[in-house]
Amino acid sequence: MPMRPVEPRVPFSGSYRPTDVRFLLTPIVMDDIEIAEKERLIQTGQRHYSELLSRETLPSPRYLALFHQVFAITKGRMAQRLLDLAAIIAAQRTDTITLVSLARAGTPIGVLLKHILTDSFVRSVAHYSISIIRDRGIDENALRYILQNERHPAESILFVDGWTGKGVIARELAASVTAFNRQHHITLDTRLFALNDLAGVGVAPSDADDLIPSGILNATLSGLVSRSILNDQIGSDDFHGCVFYREFLPQDLSVWFIEALLAEVGDCLSQGYVPCPTPVAPNRERLPRLLAMLRTRFGALDENHIKPGIGEATRVLLRRVPRLLILRDPDAPESAHLLQLAAEKQVPWEADPCLPYQAVSLIKGLSDA
Repeated sequence: MPMRPVEPRVPFSGSYRPTDVRFLLTPIVMDDIEIAEKERLIQTGQRHYSELLSRETLPSPRYLALFHQVFAITKGRMAQRLLDLAAIIAAQRTDTITLVSLARAGTPIGVLLKHILTDSFVRSVAHYSISIIRDRGIDENALRYILQNERHPAESILFVDGWTGKGVIARELAASVTAFNRQHHITLDTRLFALNDLAGVGVAPSDADDLIPSGILNATLSGLVSRSILNDQIGSDDFHGCVFYREFLPQDLSVWFIEALLAEVGDCLSQGYVPCPTPVAPNRERLPRLLAMLRTRFGALDENHIKPGIGEATRVLLRRVPRLLILRDPDAPESAHLLQLAAEKQVPWEADPCLPYQAVSLIKGLSDA
């Protein structure tokens, strides 16, 4: 099928600099919905999660202080992982590079990689951030815009995210891009490039469940955009939607975070760090072990209600209705923000030193209420 151009859009960079990223998203206004009501509608099948959005709130002063503390501890490791991932990408793309980050957790990673690949690997890099939604697929209008309107070669494109949890988005990406390739007779790379590949389904420098600081705040570390939306406000020719939290601008840390990480990257290089261009071997055993362990302890669990890894566990506490937080080591610095959220939201937690991940959150099902 011939690929038709997409109607030109006004460049949208959120609170990032326009040269850092182009969000191929449609800013919309949405009515707020309480988290508990959103959960009921999703779990009863009346609405898809992408149709609903609960209003984000700013982090409490204590939570923000914990973020800065853990950022100071983990920024060096994150800088090394970014350099390693940039080296992996540079080794696999010999010409220009078109980074397509998956909004929104992938966006700050894409911004950082654009700078590192440009400055440290002397490569020509473009960066777009687009939507992918579980069960709904990738935003094909956004892909066509990159290919047809912006004229980026298919072989230059690769998809970027922060981490994998259970691998749901990586599999959604592979399936929807494969279908897109078949429809348009092209060969976009279906793999997902990430800093940490917990599920063993992507391309990454590490499979460790390490905290990625950009994953523990919401919009104020992701260009002030919400997660992506696909409801009846989005027309057939539109990009998927988002809410732009302009009112959070005084508290925004998005550009600060980029500058702080790039300074850390510079320090790593000046101290002689040599990036590794070899991806970690996939680890596909931990997740089945975890699921089996949780079923033994809790009985039949809806797999959609199990969120393994620090990043996914944090998301549950920030925007879902949690049932239980499980920590491998509650005294670890990377657990402090989770314990703070659990205290603020009165979520029970327990320790399990045998946990194969640092953290797991269970979502409360309607029958658990």
